[in-house]
Amino acid sequence: MFLKVHQLPDSVLKKPAQSVRPEDLHLQTLIDQMFATMDHHTRCVGLAAPQVGKSLRVIVVDASRVDRPGSNHGRLVLMNPSITLRGHPRLLREGCLSIPDYTGNVLRDDSVEVVGLDRKGKPLKISAHGFEAVIFQHEVDHLDGKMFLDRVASLETDVFRRKNYG
Repeated sequence: MFLKVHQLPDSVLKKPAQSVRPEDLHLQTLIDQMFATMDHHTRCVGLAAPQVGKSLRVIVVDASRVDRPGSNHGRLVLMNPSITLRGHPRLLREGCLSIPDYTGNVLRDDSVEVVGLDRKGKPLKISAHGFEAVIFQHEVDHLDGKMFLDRVASLETDVFRRKNYG
């Protein structure tokens, strides 16, 4: 069962999420529902719990869903993730299910090291580069109550209406 994706201006998207305890049995259901929600949205490569209305530090990521350069660790769950190492920043276009009508130019690091807990509560460290590194930064931002619009240099020159191909 997929979940409703919350969109701006929903307040759950703007507040920092709470750390989770891996032994919480409800988390496994939430993780399954987050993957189902990501799968429901064809080009979705990552999802943070606040985007589905849960102010919890949980993300799901799958860079393999699109053909972009960079590392590809497949379907991942990270609980209580944090970015411990960052590479060189570069400017790129970014979008978000929670802001469906716009994209924006955002400065993101080309590589990151992310630590957290896997689905079973075991420590996990991931080195990601390219597009996958961007996904991790975007999703961890959601856990900190930040959206890509918070990272654009100018709302006037760096935000663009998304094209509709439908």
